[in-house]
Amino acid sequence: MTIRKLSPLLVSQIAAGEVIDRPASVVKELIENSIDAGATRIDIVAEEGGCALIRIHDDGEGITRDDLVLAVAPHATSKLDRAEQIACIDTLGFRGEALASIASVSRMRITSCATRNGRPAGEGWMLEAAGPTVADPVPAPASPGTVIAVRDLFFNTPARRRFLRTPATEASHLHDTVLREAMAWHEIGFSLTHNGRQVVEVGAGQTRRQRGVALLGHELDEALLEFEHEEDGIRLWGLTAVPSITRANPRGFHLAVNGRVVRDRSITHAVREAYRGLIPPDRHPVCVLRLEVDPQRVDVNVHPTKAEVRWAEPRRIHGLVLTHARRCLLDADLTPSVPLAPPPPAQIADRQDSWMRPASPPVQRGFNFDAVRSGLEQARATAPPPESSSAPASPEILQVHHSYLVAEDEAGLLIVDQHALHERVMFEQLRTRILSRPLESQRLLVPTVLDVSAGQMAAIENLRALLEKIGIDAEAIGPLQVAVHAFPSFLFERGVDPKDFVLDLLDQAEAGSLQAEDDTASSQEAVVHRVLDMMACKAAVKAGDQMTQQELAELMAQRERVERSSACPHGRPTTVRLTLKDLAKQFKRT
Repeated sequence: MTIRKLSPLLVSQIAAGEVIDRPASVVKELIENSIDAGATRIDIVAEEGGCALIRIHDDGEGITRDDLVLAVAPHATSKLDRAEQIACIDTLGFRGEALASIASVSRMRITSCATRNGRPAGEGWMLEAAGPTVADPVPAPASPGTVIAVRDLFFNTPARRRFLRTPATEASHLHDTVLREAMAWHEIGFSLTHNGRQVVEVGAGQTRRQRGVALLGHELDEALLEFEHEEDGIRLWGLTAVPSITRANPRGFHLAVNGRVVRDRSITHAVREAYRGLIPPDRHPVCVLRLEVDPQRVDVNVHPTKAEVRWAEPRRIHGLVLTHARRCLLDADLTPSVPLAPPPPAQIADRQDSWMRPASPPVQRGFNFDAVRSGLEQARATAPPPESSSAPASPEILQVHHSYLVAEDEAGLLIVDQHALHERVMFEQLRTRILSRPLESQRLLVPTVLDVSAGQMAAIENLRALLEKIGIDAEAIGPLQVAVHAFPSFLFERGVDPKDFVLDLLDQAEAGSLQAEDDTASSQEAVVHRVLDMMACKAAVKAGDQMTQQELAELMAQRERVERSSACPHGRPTTVRLTLKDLAKQFKRT
């Protein structure tokens, strides 16, 4: 085997493979260079998903003629000059191979005019590079700042070009990259034009909330909750959506650390924990987070594309995000308002002869008000007559079709899913009890014997500590048989069958849903909560169960006492609100 020194071009192309894997990577690197250059406006133009062209124009400080040559040289940077600085990076770009790597796999042109105090500090210069060829800079007309055009990405590395996706897919990644950078830098104006069509446009000088609303959608403005906290040099700011606003994928979560757009499993976990029990497990929250910390307390030099960081105090950061995101949600009224179906347009002919025609149901585009009205009328018709009393009658909580409760608050009409609300109440009661001691259990006069699979039998041992905590005593009595000797008193009182519940529990364990992600306290707690979810769901009143007025009153009183009463433990809403404004529209009062 012969050892040889690699050519500079091959070194650059290998470096490009670590940093540049698609057009969006080029855009990210160039945007971050523009930000470090003090730009207040960054305009991006792309064609064919960025495979044919990427052009980025900024109004930053620009590059002088002498620096243009160094800008495309490997391991050259204006961001570092001492080894100690690596431990406290406070810029976005720092490695020094981004431009060199891009130039090695594309046809690149840099046109720049250096500035001083916002004004041109000399004439403009242009440099062209393609693969191993780098031309000398030549004079060129240029506005203050820098324009970098990248054409024919991977033209000289066809193997990499084959791994690119369709232009539409690459355009989607590029769009996402620009959105995330724009979200992290609200002071800077951004635009993105793809194939001649402008797809992003935000102005400079926006507030953090204005930028969040502009990029997430103005229709979400009222649904976004803002929170902020600072302690011991750590500054946290967040903009998080109410639980009724979720996404099917995690792209609605934006995180920036010291202005750097990153991914972080610990912080993502903290946000999901804050929403646990408020949204379904298969949905993702919409959230914007910004953290600012001393650069010495976070290592950004752990990933080739600078997409991840390493914290000096990871548990503290996790706890900080979880505490304040959760507090923000708990302090808010999370009851979703449901729009009523718009009333049909009034027409003279309809008013004259509608009584002659059979009624046809209106097309419903929102909440079915007629169904609620019908239920109210039926409930009133079947309700027992009130007892005579000299005192005025107190308002009752009304049960509709033995499934929904109807009440009022200062904002309008509340409609409550009795099963979902009771499930939340019972979950919170169980959670409070189990924090201090194991749940009380009741011995069975005759053990319940279960036939189980090999996987379920293996799960019994793994679940031993958990079963004891929730009050279940179960043990193997044969190769594929388990005997249940004790069962939670709470479930007995609610008529839950021990055999069905334990089999369901073992099914969940065999499927892996009762396996903690790691050894952290939050992961262990999440497993306990999943079991409490099952217990609460089994024990709660069901749709169709008739409740007495006393039971209804107590359930609605509990709604005001427990945390997260707007959603059941699985994340489904317990309550929807018909606002007074919508009701007024329905009755043509506005």
